[in-house]
Amino acid sequence: MKTIIIAALAAVALAAPQYDYQAPAPAPSPSYIAPAASTRDDSYEQPDPVAILRDDRVHEEDGRFNVEFEAENGIVFAQSGSPDGPEDSVVKAGMYSYIAPDGTEVEVKYVADENGFQPQSDLLPVAPVFPHPIPQFVLDQIAFAAAEDERRARGEDSGEASAPVRSYAAPARPSNSYGAPQ
Repeated sequence: MKTIIIAALAAVALAAPQYDYQAPAPAPSPSYIAPAASTRDDSYEQPDPVAILRDDRVHEEDGRFNVEFEAENGIVFAQSGSPDGPEDSVVKAGMYSYIAPDGTEVEVKYVADENGFQPQSDLLPVAPVFPHPIPQFVLDQIAFAAAEDERRARGEDSGEASAPVRSYAAPARPSNSYGAPQ
């Protein structure tokens, strides 16, 4: 009985509220700090707007369109399209050109259809030639794979691997005794 009373008193003591209240921090003082100085460069002058020399847009009722645009700074854009692709997707063809920072004229002609965007330009990168001849062991492996595909196509090779010859099983009699190391 005494044990139950002591346990109940301990439970009441532990369940008592804990007063670890702390005073609030003092309020910040009302003050004003000026913003940092501006780092804007006052010598910057806004460039003059670029004049648009031509902006022609023609949209036909059957979905065909033609757009031509030319700006004073050398940007030229022309595009035409029609819903001739699969499921009436729009097939586009066009070109754009501009003057690069080094002064060269960049011209790109393109077609965009069910095969994707296909640009053509003298300035587009070209894939390098293959850097080295293909080693003989790679050619042998390619020939072996081709022969394997031919055998499989003729039905000579089922393509299934045989099961392993060696089988693994539990020991015949488990050991129940532990001996000292020898």
